[in-house]
Amino acid sequence: MKSETKKEIISWIKTLVLAVAVAWFVNHVLIVNAQVPTGSMETTIMPGDRIIALRTSYWFDEPEFGDVVIFPFPDDPTGDTLYVKRVIGVGGDVVEGKDGKVYVNDVALEEPYIGECIIGNFGPYSVPEGTYFMMGDNRNSSLDARYWENKFVSEDEVLGKVVCKYYKGFGMIE
Repeated sequence: MKSETKKEIISWIKTLVLAVAVAWFVNHVLIVNAQVPTGSMETTIMPGDRIIALRTSYWFDEPEFGDVVIFPFPDDPTGDTLYVKRVIGVGGDVVEGKDGKVYVNDVALEEPYIGECIIGNFGPYSVPEGTYFMMGDNRNSSLDARYWENKFVSEDEVLGKVVCKYYKGFGMIE
């Protein structure tokens, strides 16, 4: 093999290795890239939408009420199943559902992203410090904290804040 051909091959190998390293870094340190398989977050996020969450969002802050976040499903011991839900209660809050509304600390939530009243009552659940109570926006069709064995998501399990959706529907998440 000629010296020039060897240099060209080595150059390509270096470029590919660098590209793989950058892609790994972005996907494992900076963002979470996921596809939403169900309608539990309708109409904010539709089934089939691809979303990006920033892992960096909570490096210096904590999740707040209303944030849409990605985390491993608390009842999956493997940690392989990722869920996308909205933060409804933070440590110290009491969350309850009654009369078609969700109450946090006895105050009915104003939730413009909800299209219908919830069916049935739940709680009250006292959210332990360092954990979060999560619910889907499509309340009557969401397998969320109301139904989980492990009702709360700990702070260190939150992978990132969803910032945008792309592919089927493009837009920023609020």
